Amino acid sequence: MKVKKGDKVRVLLGKDRGKEGKVEHVLAKARKVFVSGVNLYKRHIRKMQNIEGGIIDIPKPLDVSNVGLICPNCNKLTRVGYKKIGKDKIRICKKCQKEVKGLK
Repeated sequence: MKVKKGDKVRVLLGKDRGKEGKVEHVLAKARKVFVSGVNLYKRHIRKMQNIEGGIIDIPKPLDVSNVGLICPNCNKLTRVGYKKIGKDKIRICKKCQKEVKGLK
C-alpha cells in the first residue's frame, strides 16, 4: 500500500472532501485508512457502571482510493512512485522526485 501511518493526506471523495489530516492507522488487507479529524460519526452511548453516557464521535475508516498523499517536500497533492537504491525500496513523489518519508 502506498499510504502509510504518519503521512499527510487530503480526502478526495465523500462528505469530508477537501479536508486534510494525518493517517493514524492503516488496515492493509481491507485497504482502509483512519485519518485524524475526518469521517467522524456520532454514537449514542448508554450509561453503564464505569462508562458515562452521552454522544461521542467515532472515527470510521476511509478507502485508500479516496485519499491522496500530500508531499512533505513540495506540499502538493501527488501520486507515489518507488525507486530502488541498492537493496532498499523507497517511496518518491511523482512531482518533485524526492523521497517521501513516513512514520516508522
